[in-house]
Amino acid sequence: MKIEEIKNGIVIDHITAGKGEELYKLLGLDKLEIPVAIMKNMNSAKMGKKDIIKIDGAVELNTDIIGYIDPCATVNIIKDGKTVNKYGVSLPRELKNVISCKNPRCITSCEQELDQIFKLTDEEAHEYRCLYCETKAK
Repeated sequence: MKIEEIKNGIVIDHITAGKGEELYKLLGLDKLEIPVAIMKNMNSAKMGKKDIIKIDGAVELNTDIIGYIDPCATVNIIKDGKTVNKYGVSLPRELKNVISCKNPRCITSCEQELDQIFKLTDEEAHEYRCLYCETKAK
């Protein structure tokens, strides 16, 4: 299998195997009109298996989403075929309009204009709770 090299774009690397598709959807990469490749279960010396997303073009990424899905992922900025910036992400303290509260009694179910806000309540367990009703995410 051959995936072409990116001249200018972004590579999201070190994604835990199996989380690439979820990240692809939450980032809205399916709506882009530029080439995007998801490589699943790639061999990795560090991780055993990993997913990688390659975006052939400059786009703005919500790093909170990347950190929420996989805080171990890295983002590589590619210019003229070379990595010019590489950085890690971390668990965001707050998620705003990334996920929705599943509690049908939450005020966000009735008040559609309210932002969906989740706070990190347990860093070790990656647990988030709704700001309004404290329902646990996922």
